[in-house]
Formats: sequence, structure tokens, C-alpha cells
Amino acid sequence: MGNLLTTILLGLYLCCAALLALYTLGQAVLLVQYLRHKEPLSVPSSPDIWPHVTVQLPIYNEQYVVQRALQALAALDYPHLHIQVLDDSTDDTRRIAAEGVAHLQKRGLSIEHVTRPTREGYKAGALAAGLHKVESAFVAVFDADFVPEPDFLLRVMPYLLAEDQLGLVQTRWSHLNPDENALTQAQRLAVDTHFMIEQQARSRCGWLMPFNGTGGVWRVAAIQEAGGWNGDTLTEDLDLSYRAQLCGWKAMLLPDVVVPGELPPQLAAYEQQQARWAVGSLQNLIAHGWDVLRSERPFSHRLMALHHLCQYVPQALMLLMLLLAPPLLLNHSLASLSLAPLGLLSLVPPLMYAVTQYRLRDDWPRSLAAFPLLVVLGTGLIWRNTAAMTQALLGVTPGFQRTPKFGDVKKRNHYIQPRQFPWVEGALMLYALLAAWLAAQREPALVPYLLLHALSFAVVAGRHLRDRLLARQQKPHESVRHMS
Repeated sequence: MGNLLTTILLGLYLCCAALLALYTLGQAVLLVQYLRHKEPLSVPSSPDIWPHVTVQLPIYNEQYVVQRALQALAALDYPHLHIQVLDDSTDDTRRIAAEGVAHLQKRGLSIEHVTRPTREGYKAGALAAGLHKVESAFVAVFDADFVPEPDFLLRVMPYLLAEDQLGLVQTRWSHLNPDENALTQAQRLAVDTHFMIEQQARSRCGWLMPFNGTGGVWRVAAIQEAGGWNGDTLTEDLDLSYRAQLCGWKAMLLPDVVVPGELPPQLAAYEQQQARWAVGSLQNLIAHGWDVLRSERPFSHRLMALHHLCQYVPQALMLLMLLLAPPLLLNHSLASLSLAPLGLLSLVPPLMYAVTQYRLRDDWPRSLAAFPLLVVLGTGLIWRNTAAMTQALLGVTPGFQRTPKFGDVKKRNHYIQPRQFPWVEGALMLYALLAAWLAAQREPALVPYLLLHALSFAVVAGRHLRDRLLARQQKPHESVRHMS
């Protein structure tokens, strides 16, 4: 291999390693800030007069969970409440929702069923259409698979009423099905850590923080001043929250107010969700990165905002480092590198997960048993997420694909949602094995890292092959067309 080409490849490898180290340092900063600000929030006093609130429930083909969602919203204990069911469905969900709304109207609830002729703007379009009809000063947003407690608004609204510049209150997610299978147990670790450490640190430090799309209450004036809901990105929640905060509005997390939701129980659904979030984060980095940099916020605020918007970039860096490893190993170019700092920084994520579970659960060691699978999943999906982000950079952005919600139907008909044959994961598994074989002869310290990649791609590919086999055994009425 020519010296120039070797130098270029080695430079790329070192850049990737340095950027990974910087991102992980950012995670360490979040952990430290959480530990510094973990004391409970002071609770504002309840108002003498509660303001009117509109609850928005955007739904799209949610036939298995819409009834549960309507029951939960109908049970909200709040004196001045209106509910909008924003229904873009194309399946039997529309009938179920219409009947449910009619039933609740007969009970005296202020609730309406809002439909549109087209699905323009996807979820953002539905929320925007509903907002045009809102007369309240505040709107709460829930996805169909979330089940708020009856006292949700009574606990959240005092914070919004105590501070006029507070535009958004996000609450913490919990889970309806955390122990359904190994996949949901692994996801629980990631979601819990995102809210307990990452979101709480951003909230307490006054840094820019995202709206997570559900389980939050907005001040309508903040939405309007920020320009309203926009369907130009796949993560409209992140987009609006950044625009609002760059306009001067504040956002906060209430970690003690918890809203349970459903975790995707199947790999294809989880993979689809992660790819959408990866594309959406990159789109928002492109849309708001420069605005963040030139804003008048303190330097630390701008730096941590960019760190957040780059949250899926490390997956692309990991894939590039894997692809670069064999040619550099063949040329003995990695022998002189000291990657010990990266190894030390790799302790930060498991420490974050451990701290989170210790804070949340008495049986926290049991919860951490899912950590190895979470690592395998995170590594095994780097190709899909990187491919999705690359397509977005090239202007080829897929339409909004919601994450399927199953309710209890999966337990009755063993519903399986397969995807295409995992050719790429299989090829990457073999490539990682080749790299590990080369490393065993030239740089043994890299062997565990490369074998982890091989194992991760093998697990993801194997799970998809299993799902494809099970899907062929489904009865016709259990096919995926019901969840399109």
C-alpha cells in the first residue's frame, strides 16, 4: 500500500477515534452534571384557578392501542380539559376512534375526532392542523401507546404557571412492557438513562433539551413564536423544541412525573425507530447547527447542544473504523497507536446505565443483565443507521414511518414484522471476522473490539432471519398489512 494512501487511511482512523473520544467525554459531562444536580425539584403551589388545557392524541393506524389511549385520556383529572383525537388512519383505527370518541361525548367529555383528507406533514401536520382549532393556552401531547396517570396535568401545570418563559415541560418515560423479552429489557436501559441522566442534566443546567414527542405539555405561545410544527424533518419534536429554545423559551424535565409507554418488542420495529431518529437528528443538526453556534447562549450551552444533535454520528464513525481496520492492519499501521484512552472512556456508558438503574430500582443488578445485549444491538445497527443518515445527506429521505404499537395483540397472534434479507449484516460479520483474524497476528489488543462487531452483526442478521421464518408461518389475517 502506498505511503500516501496509508497516511490518508490512518488519518481518517485517528480522526474517527478522536471524535468518538470527544463524544464520550460529552457523555461524561452529562453524568457529572446529573450527579451535581440530583436533588429533587421544588414543587410550585397549585393555582387558585386552573387554566384550560387541550390534549392532543395524534394517531395513525393504531387499532391495537387506541382504545386504551382514549380510556387513559378520559380518566385525566383536570377541571378544564378538551381532547383532540388527530386521526390520519387508513385502516380500522378510524372506526374504532370514532366510536370511542362518540361514547365519551355521550358521557359529557369535551372531545373531538379530527380527520384530514391527506396525511400531509405526517405527525407534525396532524398536530399543526389540531393547533389551528385550539383555544387553550397550553397543549399536552401523547402518542397512542402512552398511558398517563389521572393526576398528570395537576402535577405538571403548576411549573408552567410559575414561570412565564417556560415553554415546555417534558416528563419521564417509563414502560408498559419492560420485561416482555430481551429486546425490551435492553431498550429500558437506554431510555431510562436518556431521561434520568442526559435529559435531567440538560434541564438542570439550562442547556438546550429536546421534546421527546410525547408525555409533554407545551405553552401554545412558544409553539407559535417558534413557527409552529414543521414536517420537514423526521423528528418534528426535536425540531420544534430547538426552534423554541433558540427563540428564548425555556424547557425542563420533570423526572418524578412518569408516563408509561410501549417499547418496540420486535427488532424490525426497533430498527425502524432508530433509523428514523438517526435521520431526524442529522436533519436537525443541518437545520439548526449554525443557529446554535451563532446564538448568544453561553459557550457550554452551544457545545452541549451540538453534542446532542450529533448523537448518532458515533455510529457512522464506528462503521468507518471497522472498514479501515483490515487495510491498516495489513500495513502494520495500527501497531504504533495507543488507543488506551478510548478503552478508558468506554467505561462511561456502562457507568451511566449503572447509576441510572441504581437510582430507579432496588433490583438494579438484575436490570443491568441486559447491558451486553444493548451493546450488541447498538453495534449491530450501525450499518442501518449510517445508511439512513447517508441517504438523508444525499437528499433521499424516506417518509415518516411510525413505530408499530401492538398492545396485547402480539400475545394473541404472535404477530411478526419482518424486513428484507440481512445481506449487508452478514457481509459485515465476515468482514469483522477477517479483521479479527488479521488483528490476532498483528495487533491482538484489537481482537475483542473486532469480535464484538462480528458478534453484533451475527445477532442482528440471525434475529431477522428468525423473524422472516416465523412470518412465513403466520396466518393470512395476521399479516403485516394491518400495521402499515
